Amino acid sequence: MTVIRAGLTLAAGIVSLGISAVSAQTLTEVAVEPLLYAVGEAEVEILPNKALSTKEGAILAQVGAAQPYFGAIAISPDDGLMSEATVAAANHHTIEAARIAALEACNEKRKGAADCVVVGLIRPKGWTERPFQLSSSATEDFGKTYKKIRRDKAFAISPSTGTWGVGKGKDAAAKAIEECTKKPAPVAPTDCIVVIAD
Repeated sequence: MTVIRAGLTLAAGIVSLGISAVSAQTLTEVAVEPLLYAVGEAEVEILPNKALSTKEGAILAQVGAAQPYFGAIAISPDDGLMSEATVAAANHHTIEAARIAALEACNEKRKGAADCVVVGLIRPKGWTERPFQLSSSATEDFGKTYKKIRRDKAFAISPSTGTWGVGKGKDAAAKAIEECTKKPAPVAPTDCIVVIAD
């Protein structure tokens, strides 16, 4: 199984595997903080699908829960679960972006004729629809870095790749976007936008 984590591509065996819409407006630290989930606590919803047995679904749920939220797991129905085409795209800012990334990576690797399908969704534990969300790693950086900066700060994200960046001081927004675009990702982010500013 291949795991894609907001810029990191890791090959792993199946046994060791594992924004609601991003707000168009810029929010403040005070507004964002209560909307974020605890870092690292994920749960997996296995979607009904003929391509997975009940046992395989249970394995994916266990392994997927170890991945950072938000994520999606895609498989090639013709190739089966234990193929190179099985992909978990994790550490995105939305399930929608993770779905797209997982399907694209799976379809590139599949050998069978049938298109890949998403069979699992990785969300924060206790997930409910919220007006703003960040990936697990971005949420962690928000707490460890962004909150410690007193003022003149900005937090940018790439909605499509899951990368993020923090900027401070003069031109904080430009610095956050620059850091976001420089983080490693399977595809270089070109859509970084500021979503938090104080």
